[in-house]
Amino acid sequence: MRLSSGHGSRHVPETVSFDNLPLSFHQPFHRRNSVDMHITHHGGNEGVTGSCHQLHYNDNDSVLVDCGSFQGRDARRFPSAEIQFPLDGIQALVLTHVHIDHIGRIPYLLEAGFNKPIYCTPPTARFLPIMLEDSIRLGITRNKKVVAQILKEVNSLIKAVPYGKWQPLPRGASFRYSPAGHILGSAYIDFDHGDERFVFSGDIGSRCTPILREPASPERADVLVLESTYGDRLHEGRETRLARLEAILCETMENRGVTIIPAFSLGRTQELLFELNQIMEGIDHRTNCSMLHAIDIIVDSPMAIKLTDIYEQMSEYWSEEANEILTVDRQPFVFKNLVELDQAGESRGNIEYLKRSGKPAIVIAGSGMCTGGRVVEYLKTFISKPTTDIIFVGFQAYGTLGRKIQDCHGGKCGVSIDREEFLVRAKTHTLTGYSAHADQNDLLRFVQGMKSPPKEIRLVHGEYRPRQVLAEKLNALGIKTIACTNPNEQPPSEDRPQSDPAE
Repeated sequence: MRLSSGHGSRHVPETVSFDNLPLSFHQPFHRRNSVDMHITHHGGNEGVTGSCHQLHYNDNDSVLVDCGSFQGRDARRFPSAEIQFPLDGIQALVLTHVHIDHIGRIPYLLEAGFNKPIYCTPPTARFLPIMLEDSIRLGITRNKKVVAQILKEVNSLIKAVPYGKWQPLPRGASFRYSPAGHILGSAYIDFDHGDERFVFSGDIGSRCTPILREPASPERADVLVLESTYGDRLHEGRETRLARLEAILCETMENRGVTIIPAFSLGRTQELLFELNQIMEGIDHRTNCSMLHAIDIIVDSPMAIKLTDIYEQMSEYWSEEANEILTVDRQPFVFKNLVELDQAGESRGNIEYLKRSGKPAIVIAGSGMCTGGRVVEYLKTFISKPTTDIIFVGFQAYGTLGRKIQDCHGGKCGVSIDREEFLVRAKTHTLTGYSAHADQNDLLRFVQGMKSPPKEIRLVHGEYRPRQVLAEKLNALGIKTIACTNPNEQPPSEDRPQSDPAE
């Protein structure tokens, strides 16, 4: 099997050392004569996508933490998805969760010869084959035989590890999962070897997430590798976001056009359905917009429908609040005017019907950053109509179509979709409260809640400015914090504070 990413240039992994950082990952962390554990980055240290970190826990053995795809501007900087680092001594792949920027390079890892365990939480074990199948079909091949071969190999390597259980690794290391509150199955990871502990946060969830439990802080860490997606921003609160969602939807209905909500199939779609159900059913909430009950709310995403079914089956991982909702509503993701489309012909037919009839509707479709999927066809059809509204509820990475639309609205400019130019006359809205990522206060709370403060924090999974701002905050608390910045890295022109942040 030979996979092609469609790009010729090669991504050389960065090993952080004295040569390219003021403080080295290989420097002793505890003022001892030597240190066993150190980190090599293969993505995710200078951007929001492509997470892949190699933890060396002795001279010969290591594990990979995630192996994700690059997206948006990161994909232009690192256009090859092929694995460019040696696999010698890598004993396992340990996943934090199943978003594509954390798992998307797994097929290329297998192609490079990886045949060790893929550890993950039980929910992630359910989601992983589904997410990978979709990613492979969209980005690698639609050859059914090849897809089946890759998925068979992945399934043979998956080892589910319950939250809270210490899982041994060869030659004295071990790790433990704890809930991260980002999406169902997400986790942060404690790695122990000897008396050292390194903690990888993965993606930490927002305190506003209605379905999942809030993450508890780690006990301790010699080194904490911490995400920084929103290290410079604060989110709206839960009540505010619910009120804004309803207000925006009511406003868009007055326009009598199509409202498009690009949403990730896993996580964001389920949150939207959960809260739309509360609005429609009047659970702990009284709607001020009766028209919402009279129009179709359409989920046009086969994968989102499939993943929502799995969400419903795994309520033991839900928050206490979400389980309380189950006592009064056994179908918290379903309401009377919900329409689910899972066939390709249905999707095209729906677009033609909406275009011909002129009836208002709300459409939830992937992908969340508008980089592919069915949402693209809706955008091509409706983005140039002034009666169209586009609601962003997820992070839009630099260079993605979603980010370009977000920055270009009111007919002031256009965007290119499938090599065709479209004037953006649609109105755009951003709901910051629907972030699946912790904001600055959440991240600070995660660190300050530790019984013993970490000796060192290394910030990853963030653009230049969020990393720098969060590093300043953490250093001000007296915790040595490094923004994992290459001295040659400069803040890009579009990496700037926003009055209306992406998520």
